[in-house]
Amino acid sequence: MEFEEIAGRGLVLVGCGKMGSALLEGWLRGGLPPDAVWVVEPNPSDWLRARAEEGVHLSAALPPDPRVVVLAVKPQMMAEALPQIAQAVGAETLVLSIAAGTPIAAFEAAFGPGTAIVRAMPNTPAAIGQGISAIVGNAAAGAEDLTLAERLMRAVGDVVRLDDEAQMDAVTAVSGSGPAYVFLLIEALAAAGAAEGLSPELALRLARATVAGAGALAIEADEGPDQLRRNVTSPGGTTEAALRVLMDEAEGLGPLVRRAVHAAAERSRELGKAS
Repeated sequence: MEFEEIAGRGLVLVGCGKMGSALLEGWLRGGLPPDAVWVVEPNPSDWLRARAEEGVHLSAALPPDPRVVVLAVKPQMMAEALPQIAQAVGAETLVLSIAAGTPIAAFEAAFGPGTAIVRAMPNTPAAIGQGISAIVGNAAAGAEDLTLAERLMRAVGDVVRLDDEAQMDAVTAVSGSGPAYVFLLIEALAAAGAAEGLSPELALRLARATVAGAGALAIEADEGPDQLRRNVTSPGGTTEAALRVLMDEAEGLGPLVRRAVHAAAERSRELGKAS
């Protein structure tokens, strides 16, 4: 059983909103017994109540020294949640946080520097199992802890490991916030299509399918995105005319995206210092 070590001691999930629910659904689908999970959620959804009927513990009474505590609450709720959870964290408990902007040092202050802590940054496509998460651990997190954290996060998509927590700000700016950039691209592409005479409904349908299909091709193809772009671009054709605008060195998409990602990374650094 993939989660046998958790089944013996239990997993505590603190917060079960969209991301927490996606994780829990993936774990249960992957074979984690429902009665091995304790969920702390003040406003349980109908979906979570249904899982409780299947055996998931929906209770403030937590098991002592669980194998894993997963923190999936919003950063602004973290200060309220930590004191309650600290009582349950044992010497061999792994603390896995998916809260954006809260550094490992904040958890070490709450649980002690000897507690194994792994910080993860998933993104919203995790809701449909198509996310990607970056993870990094503190000095107390050993190889087994990182492997377990990776298995848990793979329930909602791909996982990469970072060399240093300082990289998390860039990860936040690229993949954490990145879906919003893609949604904006879909909006802009649809609006541009409507401006050229398409109905708004048709333009949006075309934009959605084009972005989704291009993304899938970028993952499946052997070529890199630069070569895939060239494959679509005929000399003197329509794509070349568009790319001439988008690839302008001063005002094109490249410098615009660099400025946007830098702004997001800087804001992530500010939030981390404030935690």
